[in-house]
Amino acid sequence: MSAAQARAAILVEGWSDQAALEALARRRGRDLLAEGIVVVPIGGATNVQRFVQALGPHGLDVRLAGLCDIAELRHVRCGLESAGLTTAAGIEDHGFYACDADLEDELIRALGTAAVERVLDAEGELVSFRRFQDQPAQRGRDLHPQLHRFLGTRAGRKVRYGALLVDALELDRVPHALELALAHVRC
Repeated sequence: MSAAQARAAILVEGWSDQAALEALARRRGRDLLAEGIVVVPIGGATNVQRFVQALGPHGLDVRLAGLCDIAELRHVRCGLESAGLTTAAGIEDHGFYACDADLEDELIRALGTAAVERVLDAEGELVSFRRFQDQPAQRGRDLHPQLHRFLGTRAGRKVRYGALLVDALELDRVPHALELALAHVRC
């Protein structure tokens, strides 16, 4: 289903955010396609204005929600305002939520580093992670930032682990921004 055919869309910065949201919906027993909801990777927060103009109240009038990194909050706020939406009280008024610092950071925090290492092990990547930890730039760093960096070191890894980390979470530990974005488009 395309965003133009949907009744609601969740705008996300990239594919890993999409994978995580779709995994959470599945775990919550939701069929986004049947609900007429699409998760749309927009290629970065600087593109939010274009998508909100096309899909939002001044375009196709699709119900919108969104997810961004805390560092991109300014871009999202400006994009919403430029698309004709007021954000005086915050972007949350329009169903947009920020992850601190980003979704992968929140997922690692929610799971805990030991659980993330178990996910890496189950995927056959723990040995690769141990080699990564032994690189000079990683020596002496805490485990959490090492895991965060490792997830972004190979094409497609963040996308794959976006879903895998959500699948490993206890549902009462889901990052707040992820939960709120999904809830905002509920029927």
